[in-house]
Amino acid sequence: MLTIDGSQGEGGGQILRTSLALAALTGTPVRIERIRARRPKPGLQRQHLVAVQAAARVCNGRLEGAALHSGAIEFWPQAPCAGTYAFDIGSAGSTTLVLQTVLPILLDADGPATVEIRGGTHNSMAPPVEFLQQSFLPVLHRVGVSASLALERHGFQPAGGGCIRAAIQPGQAQIPLALHERGKAIARHAEVLLANLPAHVASREALALKHALHWSHQEVDEREVDADGPGNAVIASLRHSEVTAVFTAFGELRKAAEAVAQDCARQVARHCASQAPVCEHLADQLLLPLALGAGGSFRCTALSEHARTNAAVIAAFLGEVVAFAEQDGACLVTVRGRQTG
Repeated sequence: MLTIDGSQGEGGGQILRTSLALAALTGTPVRIERIRARRPKPGLQRQHLVAVQAAARVCNGRLEGAALHSGAIEFWPQAPCAGTYAFDIGSAGSTTLVLQTVLPILLDADGPATVEIRGGTHNSMAPPVEFLQQSFLPVLHRVGVSASLALERHGFQPAGGGCIRAAIQPGQAQIPLALHERGKAIARHAEVLLANLPAHVASREALALKHALHWSHQEVDEREVDADGPGNAVIASLRHSEVTAVFTAFGELRKAAEAVAQDCARQVARHCASQAPVCEHLADQLLLPLALGAGGSFRCTALSEHARTNAAVIAAFLGEVVAFAEQDGACLVTVRGRQTG
């Protein structure tokens, strides 16, 4: 049994999710200790517990220690299974992070799978649905992964109540990724999402974002969405021929609408100041599918501690397959894929 220290590096839930996926895909029993030990609320929270249970369910695995607030679990996986799955976090915990756990496992299943997950769809510490739809999944498509994601209902903190549905065809990435340039600029667009809050919040955010980025009225929309509780997010996308970058800022209690817009604008400006095609969040997300598939390389704007920790967990299962190097003010990431031998 392989033992993983959940407090290493950035010490968050990504260690848990990556370990579960790799355990299932390599058939390696794993013990994960000191889970989320560096977080203010350590151990398994609702979304982490559901991720653990979901990983076990999609491969008929056996679990020990899988309970709310648990600091250690043991997982004995079996072969991934196709089918129709439904998971309910029961809180505003991130649905996209639960999907992040089971997606790589189900790519090794013996047939197609459908996964419905209920909970939060737009969380401040997780990728929103739009990031997966517009940025992450399109890159996976170009390397041969077939998966789609639909947003059935929005869910914000703290009420939750959102729902996503993913359709996954079996098959890991078969084409090496080469993503070194953004390509031609095609479009830029931002959307202010608002649920059960005064309309002026969205109007102020949209106006502040236009002024900060010097974007036109046609490039920034406001949309009221149906949700169980109040919620607000500003989502900006930069579409190029080779990749789309997505940046998000979330409204919070006692945080001015203008401050939310400025937060999003700073992320966009920082990305535009670099020539690298891959943002630091997408860089982190790409490591595991490339390592499990045909590998490849890409240039990213910055390398987060999150990504370095993810690479260390991958190394525990697959060896040192991820390499980082500075290149022209950016970071060149090279991944040796499992499918390449």
